[in-house]
Amino acid sequence: MYDIIIVGAGPAGLTAAIYAKRSNKSVLVFESSSPGGQIINTLNIENYPANPHISGFDFAMNLYNQTKELNVDFKFERVTGINNCDDYKEVITSKGTYKCRSIILATGMAHKNLDIPGEKEFTGKGVSYCATCDGNFFKGKEVCVVGGVNTAVEAALYLSNLASKVYLINPKNEFKAEESLLDKLSTKNNVECLMNSNVIKINGTDKVESITIKDNDGNEYDKSISGVFISIGRNPQNEFIKDLINTDETGFIVSGEDCHTNIDGIFVSGDNRTKELRQLVTACSDGANAANEAIKYVNKNK
Repeated sequence: MYDIIIVGAGPAGLTAAIYAKRSNKSVLVFESSSPGGQIINTLNIENYPANPHISGFDFAMNLYNQTKELNVDFKFERVTGINNCDDYKEVITSKGTYKCRSIILATGMAHKNLDIPGEKEFTGKGVSYCATCDGNFFKGKEVCVVGGVNTAVEAALYLSNLASKVYLINPKNEFKAEESLLDKLSTKNNVECLMNSNVIKINGTDKVESITIKDNDGNEYDKSISGVFISIGRNPQNEFIKDLINTDETGFIVSGEDCHTNIDGIFVSGDNRTKELRQLVTACSDGANAANEAIKYVNKNK
């Protein structure tokens, strides 16, 4: 039986593993794909304290290697369920069932994709899902934001201070965004809104060079741009525990800064919980907090 099982090997989960292992707890981390989470798609990180100018991939691998040096156990299996038993927990995966005293849920989020040609190929090479993360790389260039909700308008506003031109491409005929944001948008001379339009293809060789747009009348045309910011929403990866752990109406696990859930001994860490700011630095902070709480729980109940 493990002291702590961590579900997810993004920055939050890996940070939790480091803190838990350094407290001499037995730790197992589950990851369904590759370690690092969404950060591996970021070309360069420039806002993490004392570690600027590092790629998301290198940051993730450094963090992963740090956990491996501590002899943290890893299993690359998809977690499909959790059981809360009397004096222990069970984590169910596609390959088996594992017992532990405490669980940290660090499953993160998955960006909603456009699912169009070129999107996957150019992710990190001009395609981004985070304007505040990657906008600085497009100073003085022409970019587009795809979406019609608050996050898309916010991305366009942010990018308008960096890019020479921002095309805000909305599949609908109106925005589903706050009036205050739309008022600010109307003052931006370098933002052009393309309504009733869809990006159907992202084009380029080694990086994004243009997009193909189709309007509601069926007309197709290309527009030369350097960056595509997709902002059509993100989904927390909490579906497998929704019948056990309290979530809000959008699927985020309800928790405060102490990272507790409604179940004793089960904690949450990172972007999959209710919080105001979802950034790399807050994910790592959550990892430390969740590990600290799990360590206290294990010490009390072991």
